[in-house]
Amino acid sequence: MKILITGSSGFVGKNLSAFFQNKGLEIVPISLRNDGWKNNFQKNCGVIIHLAGKAHDTENTSAEEEYFKINRDLTIKIFEEFLNSNSKDFFYFSSVKATADTIDGTLNEDHYSNPKTPYGKSKLEAEKHLLSQELPENKRLFIIRPCMIHGPGNKGNLNLLYKIVEKGLPWPLAAFENKRSFLSIDNLNFLINQMMVQEDLPSGIYNFADDEAISTNELISTVNVALGKEARLWNISKNWIEKIAVFGDKLHLPLNSERLKKLTESYVVSNQKIKSALGIEKLPMSAEEGLIKTIKSFKTK
Repeated sequence: MKILITGSSGFVGKNLSAFFQNKGLEIVPISLRNDGWKNNFQKNCGVIIHLAGKAHDTENTSAEEEYFKINRDLTIKIFEEFLNSNSKDFFYFSSVKATADTIDGTLNEDHYSNPKTPYGKSKLEAEKHLLSQELPENKRLFIIRPCMIHGPGNKGNLNLLYKIVEKGLPWPLAAFENKRSFLSIDNLNFLINQMMVQEDLPSGIYNFADDEAISTNELISTVNVALGKEARLWNISKNWIEKIAVFGDKLHLPLNSERLKKLTESYVVSNQKIKSALGIEKLPMSAEEGLIKTIKSFKTK
């Protein structure tokens, strides 16, 4: 079977491609960077996985219309090609941020969607359009909402935490208690494969996350375990930290109110719907195992 993947040069695309190639499946990569992509669109692929999109810009320098042009309009065009093709399954990689930027409690697929950023809004509008289209009986639509994805070769916040621990610097935010969900690339690959082979799996929206949510303090401890170090957690008064963050806003320091929020807020995502649909109790890799695998990969760089 052939699998067409948009965004195959990205972190998730590279890993999914390698995963399926190891299973003997043929990957058809397609670039959407120029208007001639339709000429390379193969209509005889069994599965289409649409990964390409404009990622959230934490520096807020991107024009708002760019998000909608890429995340919504381009997705609609790809989906039209899917409807006119021989492909059976369409996977659209959206995001948990399509439904909520912050969450109290645990996020599931029934949560009322009210994103605040252009990134989240553009993803949600693409979802709504896809769900509004009538699917032929022999086709399925899967909207995947992953939380933060990580794995060997991935760069991001985990890499920043790794550098802090590697240098022996203490973690000064231990007074803040939170819980966050992560998603290892191994669990992502496993879930996509299981969804493809289970022919009675219904179309719909599915959250992707590891089984366990962990606190930032636990994450720091896990990084130390991966490096063979002892965790240095400083329990400094929350009030002092918050005051420093306010000064950071005014003086443009590394620690400001926005960054403090990102480092200490909770964001727990439920994966129960997809596990129940697939009839599985646990994902193959625990959150801790996945994080240790990712952190250890940084040591080889």
